[in-house]
Formats: sequence, structure tokens, C-alpha cells
Amino acid sequence: MSTTTIRQIVRTDEDLCTGCGLCVSPCAEGAIVMVDGKAKVIREELCDGAGFCLGVCPTGALTLEYREAVPFDHDAAEAIVAEKQQNYIPQVCFRCGADEDHVPLLPVRQEGRSEWVCTRCLPTLIHG
Repeated sequence: MSTTTIRQIVRTDEDLCTGCGLCVSPCAEGAIVMVDGKAKVIREELCDGAGFCLGVCPTGALTLEYREAVPFDHDAAEAIVAEKQQNYIPQVCFRCGADEDHVPLLPVRQEGRSEWVCTRCLPTLIHG
């Protein structure tokens, strides 16, 4: 029997989820997959609760909640991250084109779109 704990984990509001799949890629651990056209956390032990998926969801269908779940499994997640690295394509800043291998990127909503922006372009985006 698995031990559970109260921890932060991603929750999907299926009524808001359009099935666009934008949340799958930011989940480095592979916890989120598309099932029957909806984003779902299928393996709770892979969801670290960091919420990188939240910023790219165009409908706000993803939220973080504290609830009872199995603990995060670092070893299982590490194996999946290593496997995903084989097909890794870095995200780029929508303003300057810098990629995440060279500058930190943050998810941002811009005119109804989910985008990535680098920390150099963020102040201009905020202050004009």
C-alpha cells in the first residue's frame, strides 16, 4: 500500500480544458498527458506541483491544489526527463527569439495567447 501525503498537485477543470495540449510539453516529468481530448495528470507521483503547465494554458483549466496524493518520485521523474531530453526542442522568447538554453524564460499571457518571454524582454513587456 502506498503512503500518501498532503501536497501541491495540478488539477484539471475538464469543463475549461479544450484539449489544445499546450500543457504537455512544459511538464518535464511527463505527469500530464492527453486522455480523450483532455489534459490529465495520470501519474500523481510524477507531478512535482511546480505548475509550469499553468502559465501556458489558454483557458485557465489548470490550477494547483493541496490534496492527499502519493509523494513525488524523484527517481521515476528523472528517468522520464532523461528520455525526453533525446527529443528536446528549446522554447524561445516570442519577442527576441532567445532560447531557454541561453536565458531564463517565463510563461506569459499576451493578447489571449500563451507565450514564453525571456527575463531580458520582460521589463519592456511590463513597462512598455
